[in-house]
Amino acid sequence: MRYQYVIVVGSGRLGSILANRISRAGSSVVVVDRDEAAFRNLDVDFSGFKVAGDAAEMAVLRRAGIDRADCLLTVTPNDNVNLMVAQVAHKIWHVPRVVARAYDPAREAIYHELGIETICPTHLAAETLLDVLEHGKEEASS
Repeated sequence: MRYQYVIVVGSGRLGSILANRISRAGSSVVVVDRDEAAFRNLDVDFSGFKVAGDAAEMAVLRRAGIDRADCLLTVTPNDNVNLMVAQVAHKIWHVPRVVARAYDPAREAIYHELGIETICPTHLAAETLLDVLEHGKEEASS
């Protein structure tokens, strides 16, 4: 992994998978989630740090070490939170790599206008399904 210090905002299914893999790859990783119970999604061998709190608050981002982060991934189920945290990381803290999940495809354009890189699961699923329809499951997954 080329990033040394990664912050993952959201410890749901996606956030915990990302944090676990980044941790195993040897990078320092901090997971931020409003709900401490969400940290149960992390593997027992997770070697990173956990910060309970609302990542939309500057104090929580400071506790997570945003001043040292070279990458921030915001993958909460709330597009508004993802956009706000990504924008703060990008514009205020100048985190070199910021990627946000955007559920609503219509919001993706807003993220891009603000210089935020996005992943839209809705677009990815639609493209994959259309690819399966076109080429079959085996060819689509290769």
